Amino acid sequence: MHAVRAFFMPVAPVTAAIAFAAAMFALFLALQGYPALAALGLVVEGAYGSVFAWQNTLSRAAPLMLTALCVALPARAGLVIIGGEGAFAVGALAAAVVPPALSGLPAPAVQLAMALAACAVGGGWIALSAWLRHARGINETISSLLLAYIAIAVFNFLVEGALRDPASLNKPSTLPLADSLMLGALPGLDVHWGLAWGVLCCVLAWCLTRRTVFGFAVGVVGGNPRAAAMAGLPVGRLILAACLLGGGAAGLAGMLEVAAVHGSANAAVLAGYGYAGILVSFAARHNPLGIVACALLVGGIGASGSLLQRRIDLPDAATLVLQGALFVALLAFETLNRKGGRRV
Repeated sequence: MHAVRAFFMPVAPVTAAIAFAAAMFALFLALQGYPALAALGLVVEGAYGSVFAWQNTLSRAAPLMLTALCVALPARAGLVIIGGEGAFAVGALAAAVVPPALSGLPAPAVQLAMALAACAVGGGWIALSAWLRHARGINETISSLLLAYIAIAVFNFLVEGALRDPASLNKPSTLPLADSLMLGALPGLDVHWGLAWGVLCCVLAWCLTRRTVFGFAVGVVGGNPRAAAMAGLPVGRLILAACLLGGGAAGLAGMLEVAAVHGSANAAVLAGYGYAGILVSFAARHNPLGIVACALLVGGIGASGSLLQRRIDLPDAATLVLQGALFVALLAFETLNRKGGRRV
């Protein structure tokens, strides 16, 4: 009985939040004159109702797993980082810059360099917020969000300026990647290898945070940084390391979008995966393994937009309303859960 209760206690608030968000979304649609129940059914059908729907959902879930880690890993250290979109942007930019500089190397070496560069710049971008928090006392939530805006501005400036491919007339983009540098699809699926990387990183993150001394130390810092410092733990370095790892994951997501989906860095790369990763991480309660399941949920909501538009003429952006309702519901039910003294 204790094991059953331990399993359902973390899941119950999330389940209640999903049900509440669905009800609010249905009410919103009904007030606009749309068939609410049919729309909810189409969300499920568009996300999981066919092989094509599943492949679309999985493709969208892959970057969400990595950007969610950008929230979950710093959260382990007690930080609220919401600037994953910035790390995603600089990671995508790094992935587009590396190939021309290493054109003489074999394709696998260039791909590895792209991934390492994306992880490095993404990790460094988020680590800057950690440093500002530890050294200057600046709130990391605000600084990471502002840094995300800066990263997006730099991305657009370079893509439309110094790094622009002269052949890209109507859609500014960097030089296209060679076919040998593009990541292929998983065997038997029309889903790129980014999905495997996302799942692998979530599993490794869970092992790191739950089964290592480093993860335990980061958890102590997140629980009580003053007590951690009195115990001799290097609080600043642990916070910095957690943000480096989280930002590196988001940077890798940006690289995968360039090397597996778009083939170059352009405005279409910045589809909001960094912001949606915040929702995924909170829905998973910052559990790396839970992130895999929640990424499938949020990715499925996004994948259903085109079906809603075709069947009932609902704007594609309506799925953002559902995601927003889900985020608000998660925060509300988590607050109620804390006040009830049942937080785990």
